[in-house]
Amino acid sequence: MNMAGKLMRAVQYYSYGGGVAGLKHVEVPVPAPKQDEVLIKLEAASINPVDWKIQKGELRPFLPPKFPFIPVTDVAGEVVECGSGVKNFKAGDKVVTIHKLLSGGGLAEFCVAKGSQTVPRPPEVSPAEAAGIPVAALTAHLALTQSAGVKLDGSGPQKNILVIAASGGVGHYAVQLAKLGNTHVTATCGARNMELVKSLGADEVLDYKTPDGAALRSPSGKKYDAVVYGATGIPWSTFELNLSENGKVIDLEPGVSTMWTFALKKLTFAKKQMVPLYLRINSETQENLNNLVKLVKEGKLKTVVDSKYPLSKAEDAWAKSMDGHATGKIIVEP
Repeated sequence: MNMAGKLMRAVQYYSYGGGVAGLKHVEVPVPAPKQDEVLIKLEAASINPVDWKIQKGELRPFLPPKFPFIPVTDVAGEVVECGSGVKNFKAGDKVVTIHKLLSGGGLAEFCVAKGSQTVPRPPEVSPAEAAGIPVAALTAHLALTQSAGVKLDGSGPQKNILVIAASGGVGHYAVQLAKLGNTHVTATCGARNMELVKSLGADEVLDYKTPDGAALRSPSGKKYDAVVYGATGIPWSTFELNLSENGKVIDLEPGVSTMWTFALKKLTFAKKQMVPLYLRINSETQENLNNLVKLVKEGKLKTVVDSKYPLSKAEDAWAKSMDGHATGKIIVEP
């Protein structure tokens, strides 16, 4: 199907700041795929906190590369057209993809994506379930397999893992993936989500507003080998009391204080470490994304969908994400 010259609906912003009010509904030309790209018709996209943090200017001057900018990186859809260099997909294929933060493009009826960052979506996995996976599940996967050393086939030594904000986008995947490994999972979340987090496999769940929850104290007295930390505002001293001898805190939203602690611990050869984690798209991304989609297909991993919004109400989805209390993933559909 030749889309050259056709227009599509999209949502973009023109400057840093502005939040929801900064998002504008526009009609723009359908992008043309380059040699190594596929053109995808949107079936579902998911919003991640990094999307609105870029808009706020937290990653300036690097992101976005230019204005106006169509945000969002996680997309499930149908291939409409392939660049001449793409051999593993054809028009009509159902896929899920992750865009680089530099390119964005997901909040639109059509987007282009690298064939090398795109994987098939089997019929057993819905577009919404698939769109939830890329940034959030890949981040959880990276934190557990690379930083924490968890083997997802359960073959490694048993580890005690703490997942903070366990009902959020990254957290709910982290609990499930950790349980595929040989781990004991303690999790923190709000009181209303405790049953959900237990149902995802957590061995013990703390309400973060209680004294024990705020202190991160394991009800069974466990010391944590690794903490998947997808929040802010917890001081190092609180973590330190609860870590095992060589325990590490994997910070998914590293700020200045994390980098300072990371450097200090390295310089002093401390056994307990603070480790900043950045999700980078590289040669392993496609394989990891494909494996995560397979886990969903096999029923070993599930995407909890907080809410769904039409593209025409994308600003409501943006507001819901900025509010910071979503349970699972926020999905935008055409």
